[in-house]
Amino acid sequence: MKKVLFLTFFWPPSGKATLHWPLKIIKYLPESGWKPSVLTVNEDTFSAKDESLLNEVAPDLEVMKTGYFDPFTFYRKFLGKSQDEPLIASETISKTNKSLKHRISIWIRMNLFVPDARIGWYPGAVARAKEYLRENKVDAIVSIGPPHSTHLIGKKLSSIYGIPHVPVLIDPWVDIVYYRDFKRNFLTLALDNYFEKSVMKQAGRVVFVTNNTREDFVRKYPFLKDKSHVLYWGYNEDSFEGLQEKPSPSEKILLHAGNIFDYQNQVPFWQTVKKQVEKGNNIRLKFLGTVGPQIKKSLEELGLSSRVEYSGFLPYGEVVREMLRASYLLVCATEPRHLPGKLFEYLRTGRPIIAFGDDNREVEDILRQTNAGMLFPYNSPAAEFFEKAESLKTDVEKVRRFDRRTIARDLSKILDSVIG
Repeated sequence: MKKVLFLTFFWPPSGKATLHWPLKIIKYLPESGWKPSVLTVNEDTFSAKDESLLNEVAPDLEVMKTGYFDPFTFYRKFLGKSQDEPLIASETISKTNKSLKHRISIWIRMNLFVPDARIGWYPGAVARAKEYLRENKVDAIVSIGPPHSTHLIGKKLSSIYGIPHVPVLIDPWVDIVYYRDFKRNFLTLALDNYFEKSVMKQAGRVVFVTNNTREDFVRKYPFLKDKSHVLYWGYNEDSFEGLQEKPSPSEKILLHAGNIFDYQNQVPFWQTVKKQVEKGNNIRLKFLGTVGPQIKKSLEELGLSSRVEYSGFLPYGEVVREMLRASYLLVCATEPRHLPGKLFEYLRTGRPIIAFGDDNREVEDILRQTNAGMLFPYNSPAAEFFEKAESLKTDVEKVRRFDRRTIARDLSKILDSVIG
C-alpha cells in the first residue's frame, strides 16, 4: 500500500472546524490504496476542545505530535487572561475593540508572524518529520492550511527528500479574509508573497476547496493551471445516519453554526426578522460558536435579545442535531472565493438555507442546483426568503456527491498522478 504523510496543525481533540476535512479524508483513503500517517501538534491551545472527535481516529493510525512556540500563551498574559481561559475568534480580530492592548496585539499578529501565528511549529515539525522519514518510506506529503505555515513544512521536507508535496488550501493565503481592513507592512507582505509563490511553484499538485479560489490563484500564478484541482469541503454522510431530529412545530429556529464576525453583521436582515416577528411569525435566532460583539449589539438595539440564544461551542455531533432541529439555516459567504464549510452540512439536512455573499457565483450555483436555498447581497433585507422558503425542497441525491468518502477517492487519484 502506498503511504502518505499528512501535516495538519489541527487534530482531535481540537474542535477547530478546519480539521474535519483531513480527519475524514484520512479515514477513507485506505479504501483507495493509500495508508496515511499524521504529524500534528501536542495541543491546540486556541480552539475549544471536542473530545468526541477522538472516536473518529482509527486505532492503527500513526499520529506523531510535536511541541511548538505558542504565541497565544503570551497573548493571554498580555491581555490579563488566565491560561485556561478560552479565546474567542471573533473578538481577537474585532475592529470595534479600540483598546491599546488590542490594537498592539493586532499589529503584532499582522506584521511579525509570517505567514501566520503558528510559524513557531515549523522547527519542531521539520525535526520530527526528519526522524520519521529516515525510517519510513513515504510516497507523498499532504499539508493542510490554514495555518499556511504548514505548507512551508511540507515544502521543506519535499526539497530534502524529493517526496512530492500536495498542499491543500482551505482558505486563501496572502489575502485571507482575516486580514481584511488590517494593515500589513511592505516587508511582511513581500515575505508572505514569496512564501506563497515558492510553495505553489515547488508543489507536485495543489488542491483548493473552492473553484473561485483556484481560478484566483491561476490568474496570479498561471503555472498552476495544469497542476491544480478542486476538492470541495464536503460533509460526512455517516454523521447523519440514524438521526431523526426535526424542527419544532411551535417555533421556527433560524440557526447559524460556526463563527460569525462583525464584518458579517446583517443589519437589514435582522430588521426583516424583527418584522416577521411583529407579523406573528414565531422566529428565534440561535447561534452556535462565537458571535461578533457588534452583531450582538445590533440585535439588542433592534429589541431582539429575548429571541436570541447564544449556545457557544458544541461537540460536532450535537451541532449536526441542532441543524436538523432548525427551520432555517443561515450562512455568510465573506467574499466571492469563500465557500463556507458549514454549507455542505446544511445542504445534507434538507432545511431551507439563506445565504449572504456579494457576487458569490459558486454558492449561488450550488444552492440553485440542489434547490436548497437562496443567496442575497450583504445589504439586502432578504424578505423574499421567508416568502419562498417553503418551496425549497433540497435534492439530497445531488448533495451526496459532496460526501467526503467520494472526495477521498478523488484525492487518491491526485496522489496517484503525482507519484507518476
